[in-house]
Amino acid sequence: MIGLVIALGLLQPPLDIDRQTLAQLVDVRRVHVERLSGGETAAQLRDMIISSLQRAKLFVLTENPERADAVLKGSAEDLVFTDTFQSSDGISARASAGTPGSSTSSGSASRRTTASIGFSDREDTRIAERKHEAVAAVRLVNKDGDVIWSTTQESLGSKFKGSSADVADKITKQLQADYERARRLRSGGDANQLPR
Repeated sequence: MIGLVIALGLLQPPLDIDRQTLAQLVDVRRVHVERLSGGETAAQLRDMIISSLQRAKLFVLTENPERADAVLKGSAEDLVFTDTFQSSDGISARASAGTPGSSTSSGSASRRTTASIGFSDREDTRIAERKHEAVAAVRLVNKDGDVIWSTTQESLGSKFKGSSADVADKITKQLQADYERARRLRSGGDANQLPR
């Protein structure tokens, strides 16, 4: 029954919907990046996303949402937390020796010998490391209100950049890759030939 409905064009299979949505990316020329929800750090992440998109030269970025073909919306946060590692190692040794006492029948002489040795060593380690973790979930929405692209990215930072800058770059790289797939699809190529 579903095959008949698809054949009649009443229901599109998910693959066709994905292709149609992806193909809309090629028509986008101007993008407005809306304020992101998520607290104070969301404003900084928004600025980093704008900067990263501007460097990519994929779209014209505008502060005027009415001039935009699509709006980038979403939420973002850069959390600061302390990662704590605690361990405890110890070693303990004890020894004891003794000889039974002896006594005479008159009860006047008694001898007792005992010895004891103890050793203990304990080492406690506590390491507290301050870390940043940034996360952003964004979507590109066209003028009709349809979501034409979305991604969620997170980072603990990289060797040469902080977590927020890394998330902004990951968003831009994902958008560039999907835009290239959309262009390939539009020109009649196989969109799946490019890595996602």
